[in-house]
Parts: sequence; structure tokens; C-alpha cells
Amino acid sequence: MVSLLNRSKFNRIVIKFNGDKYLKLFSCCNQLLAFMFGQLSNRESRRDLIVALDAHHSKSYHLGLGKNVSKSSLARANQDRDYHIFEEYAYYLVNEARQKRVSDIFKLEGNVYAFDSTTIDLCLYVFWWAKFRKKKGGIKVHTLYMMWRYRYRHFSISQKLLFTTLPQ
Repeated sequence: MVSLLNRSKFNRIVIKFNGDKYLKLFSCCNQLLAFMFGQLSNRESRRDLIVALDAHHSKSYHLGLGKNVSKSSLARANQDRDYHIFEEYAYYLVNEARQKRVSDIFKLEGNVYAFDSTTIDLCLYVFWWAKFRKKKGGIKVHTLYMMWRYRYRHFSISQKLLFTTLPQ
């Protein structure tokens, strides 16, 4: 998946914002890959991300993350680096995805649907009805999208309790 990223475009953006200036080990690219790993593996916090990266420590070099990613180096990078680096690259990636969608790269026969299920955490004090743990609230949002018509087929919101406490 990393091979699909345009590394030269990202490097030009990093140079534009002086993102890797005065750095030796943890580059902007390492930070991007760490957060992509966190997003794709559904990590909820920086600590959770570091625990997951440590669990895959032997693979981190092959993922392009270098030797080690520590919580302090990730926190320092988040604090010191300009967010515009990642914002501009995200806009670039979205634009690339739109162009590929327009050219019908996935010419599939029949009706194509996209399904998404997202959890939204809620404050239990305000949303008392959304209780799914002792002190935590949340809902699930389910979306079914008709790709050939560019519109929603089904959209529902339900209590997270219904989907998280069912026996396995």
C-alpha cells in the first residue's frame, strides 16, 4: 500500500514547509506512515498506536518506519511539525482519488455498493440513552452507498450497545 503513495510529491511538500529540518531519525515520512498504520488498524490514541507498533517491532523497518517509534518522538513530531504538510498531501491524495474515480478504474459489472460502519463516542452525561459501558456512551452509524448513482441507499444510527455486547 505504501508503494501507491507518491513519495516525490510528499518530499516536495516537506521541503516547502521545512518539515525535516534539523532532524536525524524520525522524518515526516516516518510520521505519515506511523499515522497511516494507526488509522488503518483503528488505533484510538497515540499510546494505543505505540503499543501496536511495538507489537510489530520486527516488521517496522520493512514498513518504512525505521528502527523504533517512541511515544515521545511521535509527540515531539506532532508538536513541532507544521500540520500543513499533511493537510496539503491529504488534499493531493483526495484529488488523485477523484481523478481515478472519474476515469472508471473499477469497471465492474452490475450494481456496486459501498458499506461503512462507524462508531461515534458520546458523552454519557449528555447522551444518557447511548450507554454501552459503565461510564461511556456511543452510537453506530451504518451507511450503504450506491456507487453507480452517487447517492445513499440506506443510512441508520443505532445504539452501540446493540452491536458490542452480542455473544460471539
